[in-house]
Amino acid sequence: GSGDGQGQILQRFPEKDWEDNPFPQGIELFCQPSGWQLFPERNPPTFFVAVLTDINSERHYCACFTFWEAVESPQPQSHARNGEGEEEEQEASTPVQPAQLFAPKSLVLVSRLDHAEVFRNSLGLIYTIYVDGLSVSLENVIGNLLTCTIPITGGAQ
Repeated sequence: GSGDGQGQILQRFPEKDWEDNPFPQGIELFCQPSGWQLFPERNPPTFFVAVLTDINSERHYCACFTFWEAVESPQPQSHARNGEGEEEEQEASTPVQPAQLFAPKSLVLVSRLDHAEVFRNSLGLIYTIYVDGLSVSLENVIGNLLTCTIPITGGAQ
């Protein structure tokens, strides 16, 4: 009705908490500090980085990239009735379709390292793959982003 809702985690990597780096509780609230609301127009994507400090005073850098997706309207609205409480004949057969609505969707990267530009580029790449519908596994993309090989000094390239 009002367009307000709650955030929901659809997918996360890793799927289970690491002992030394647990998943931040309430991250879905953090991604949309103004609340999860539907809008009548598609807003441009936004990016911000904030620092969360845990109970041990350790910093966690949270990069949040939010974009807007069209959503299905909950239900069509019916036409108004005439003054006598009866629906007008031609209007009864065609319900009014509500305007297109857009919901925020956020990609979040949590790190102990402070590299905002790397975060922006990584989330931008994931966003592009998602929006363009490329047939690439997001698990593979994320694995490639998080993995690097450092050659041994004097060893093979």
